[in-house]
Formats: sequence, structure tokens, C-alpha cells
Amino acid sequence: MKDWSRRKFFLATLVGGAAAGAQKLFGATRVADDAKPNENMRESLEAQAASGKGARPLIVVAANGFQHLDKGMDVLKKGGDTLDAVLAVVVEVENDPNDNSVGYGGLPNEEGEVELDAQVMHGPTGRAGAVGALKKIKNAALVAKCIMEKTDHIFLVGEGATRFAIAEGFEPMDLLTPKSREAWLRWKAKSSQFWAPGIDSPNWSYPATAENLDTPEKRELEAWYRQVVMHPPTGTINCLAVDAKGDISGTTTTSGMAWKIPGRVGDSPIIGAGNFVDNEVGGAGSTGRGEENIRVCGAHTVVEMMRKGMSPTDACMEALGRIAHNFKNDKTRLTEFTIQFYALNKDGVHGGGTLWGTAIGGTPNYAIHDGASAKHVPFKALYDGATRPTPKTPQ
Repeated sequence: MKDWSRRKFFLATLVGGAAAGAQKLFGATRVADDAKPNENMRESLEAQAASGKGARPLIVVAANGFQHLDKGMDVLKKGGDTLDAVLAVVVEVENDPNDNSVGYGGLPNEEGEVELDAQVMHGPTGRAGAVGALKKIKNAALVAKCIMEKTDHIFLVGEGATRFAIAEGFEPMDLLTPKSREAWLRWKAKSSQFWAPGIDSPNWSYPATAENLDTPEKRELEAWYRQVVMHPPTGTINCLAVDAKGDISGTTTTSGMAWKIPGRVGDSPIIGAGNFVDNEVGGAGSTGRGEENIRVCGAHTVVEMMRKGMSPTDACMEALGRIAHNFKNDKTRLTEFTIQFYALNKDGVHGGGTLWGTAIGGTPNYAIHDGASAKHVPFKALYDGATRPTPKTPQ
């Protein structure tokens, strides 16, 4: 990146096509129009929920894990443990530098350090492990599993968690990629005039023109930078699995809210919020704004509603309704964030709910693998419409 790139971002008009570029870059969590689940799928899912019949084995995952579902299902088909299956999916996302919501390449805190949160729950044994504010180790979900298996604790945080991981053989590394570092620097430039070229610089107010945004890739990248700076994303991945015997496990891993105060821990590693499993009932997890999920213990709420006989989708909607109730259903405030819940029960019936029906990049969705193939599945939305709009490009 040239020195003027951060300044030009905030002082100039993006050329045409930026909005379209954002759709592609946010495609990891959305389904494009030409890949939307069709109405027949929606009707079949509703019929599945009504009949109470599901599929085993089954894996449910946030949409950014779609391309790795085959690896998780391969574990289950070979008779492997459900926890190994969900980790086979999410570790690939943690390793992916192009996914800026988890692991390597995750967006950092306000000081430019990537802090990771994760948890695992193993249904057959009822055991769990979690890690919060983990630095320098990209596979937070595996560290959480290591805590579960090798300590008498459940939750380690901060510097102690990092030291534990290194002692157990995890290799420390710089988790920032050039892309995630540049996004942080642009946020810094927005937050302070001193992090951009000054008025004595020949690069001051350098315009974003067709000359320096001359390819779709550059325009898409500019659109993505603008979006994450103006609206800090919460990114995350939750994955749940049930095997042919009905055993269940789940994991949630994240780099947390971008530009957060150092030490902030969201819902992802909190047992009962970002993920929860009861091997006699089912499992649930969440992505989105963790603060709101923590206040309703969302994943635990979903599982308890399934225990009472609700379908996975209806149980997700119950948790979303409790979040909305905390704001007295004030949509003006509710449009400031989004949150999703994922669920499956012991019979292999799955479901998902989202606060808002539309968002950047298309229709909100999650993904499943039913043993035959991986599929995109539409969320049921509590509200029609979208989260806060992308602000107009500054002139």
C-alpha cells in the first residue's frame, strides 16, 4: 500500500462498483443471489422441523465454514468423534488468512493486536474448555481443546493462556496479515488525524480515482476497508455436529469485535452463550454481537427451549426475541447490530435464526452437511429488513 492510501480512503469518493465489491468480499458469510436456497428448500426445512425428523450424521456451521464441511463429515463417516469433526471444519477457517473474523488474519484490537476467543464442548463426556484474549496463537479452538484435555480448568485468559499454549507446543506467530494490518491503520487514521499524511505532505488528500482503483479487485478491497472501519465487524464461526449414534459436540472461535478495547472478551468462549451442548438434547451456538448474547445466555437458552419441545429454529427465535425484548423492541437501536443462532437436536433436526433478514452481500444463511452434501440454508429472521445502512461515501 502507498503511504497515501489511508488518507485518501476517508477524503475521497470511491469510484463506482464499490458496493458491488463489498458483496463479494463479504460472501464468506452471505449467499449471493444466484446461490440462494430456493423456496423448495425452505419448504422442505419447514417440513423437516414439523415432522421432527432429521438426519444423522449432521454438521451445522456458520456460512464461512461451508467449504470445509466435507472434512468434518469425513471424520464422522470414519467413526471419529464429533469434537474432532467440528474442529476439522473450524481450524481450516482459523488458518485462512483471507477470513478476517477468526484466527490468522483476524481484525485486531485498538492497539493492533489480534486477540482470539474460543471454546469447545464435548457432549458424550460433558467436558468443556475455553480460552479468551489469546494472543500470538492462531488455533484458539485447539488451545481450548487442550485446556479441556490437559488441565483441571475450563477457562484460561490473556497472557496466562498464551504461555500455556506455548508450553503445550503451539507455535507463536504474528497474527496480523498485510490486509488486517492495513484495515487497522485505516481505522487509526479515521480515529486520529495524526495517523494520516499531514498538510505538508504531497500525498495529503490524495484522491481515489479510476487511475489508482483501476481493477475490480482494488475497488472491492476499498469497499471492504471502508465497511470494516465504519462498522467494526464481530465475525465468528460456530460449528455443531451430531453423529450416527446421537452424540453431539460444538465449538465457537473468533477474533472478536474489531478495534475492541484490549482484553475485551465476547460471548464465543463463554459456556452457555457462544456455544452450549447437552448430549441428551442438542447443541446451539451464535455469531454476531456477543454483548447481547451474553445477556441472555443465548446458546443455553436455545438448548433449554429444545428440551421443552421447541424445534431448533423456534428455539433460536426465542433467544432472538429475548434480545429484542432487552431493547423494548426498539428497531432504531436494534439496527445497530446483528446476531445469529445455530442449533441442532439429538435427532439431527437443525435450525437457525437471525435478527435481521438482509445484510451486506445477500441473504443471511448458514450451512449444513447431511452426509450427502454440503448445502446453504436460509436463516429465519426475527425482523424483515437490514442492519444499519452503510454510510454514504464522504465527499
